[in-house]
Amino acid sequence: MADWTASDIPSQAGRAAVVTGTGGLGFHDALQLARAGAHVVIAGRDARKGEAAVDAIRRSVPQADVRFERLDLASLDSVAAFATRLGSSLDHLDLLINNAAVMTPPRRKLTADGFELQFGTNHLGHFALTGHLLPLLRKGRAPRVVSVSSVAARSGALHFDDLQSERRYQPMVAYGQSKLACLMFAFELQRRSDAQGWGLQGIAAHPGIARTDLLPNGAGPSSPEAMIRRFLWFLFQPAEQGALPTLFAATSPQAKGGLYYGPHRLGETRGHPTLARIPPQALDKADAARLWDASARLTGVAF
Repeated sequence: MADWTASDIPSQAGRAAVVTGTGGLGFHDALQLARAGAHVVIAGRDARKGEAAVDAIRRSVPQADVRFERLDLASLDSVAAFATRLGSSLDHLDLLINNAAVMTPPRRKLTADGFELQFGTNHLGHFALTGHLLPLLRKGRAPRVVSVSSVAARSGALHFDDLQSERRYQPMVAYGQSKLACLMFAFELQRRSDAQGWGLQGIAAHPGIARTDLLPNGAGPSSPEAMIRRFLWFLFQPAEQGALPTLFAATSPQAKGGLYYGPHRLGETRGHPTLARIPPQALDKADAARLWDASARLTGVAF
């Protein structure tokens, strides 16, 4: 695992992959998977950004087998429609990277279905997407579902009495809850796959602290967080480096289901992929099962 880079990705020829998110980490995930020979579907809500990502990948990798499909994770109808379209164009799915995210909007916002935007997009949208795509994944070859968490999960907590932050909205608290949920979903997915014989691996990863547009897009371009990102850019590792733990989890023969990967240096903020420290609260199996049941009830998606 030491000094693992994208050049270590084994051939992905014959494998079909879905990556949520059109920029930042998702773009680099899609780029490297396409370079390794996978059929890649980039899924995002902005068609202009999606097509620009596809064009950029094709310029870098002329032989790339890549396309864009519209997916708004903040709409359960959009998630279901995406899965239906994918089912008509693919006969199997080998890799799902649940990457797209919303981070710390200053005021509480809601998804189309009335969920708090961060919990609804980062966790519930991906939960529903994975459930809808499970039949395709079960037809895949050694299928993997990689859930992208965050160092923010370390301080995250599940507020089962207020999952939608209706009583009190604190941007970073809500973000931490959503990213803890992503991490716990990966572990619970592995446990349920083992119990139900789904044959897939649920793996988690985080990028450390990477230079992406997540902060400016969420908190706003003039927010203190965005200013830190802009003027103290040297504190953030490049997005292509931040994508490595996800790519390792997605492609390396060494990566295993039920584990968590992140950067190896400076408190897991930068570096090459390694096993990440799992926050103790993410290992609570009773809470993970409770989160799963709540997510199934809220989304109406059964695995």
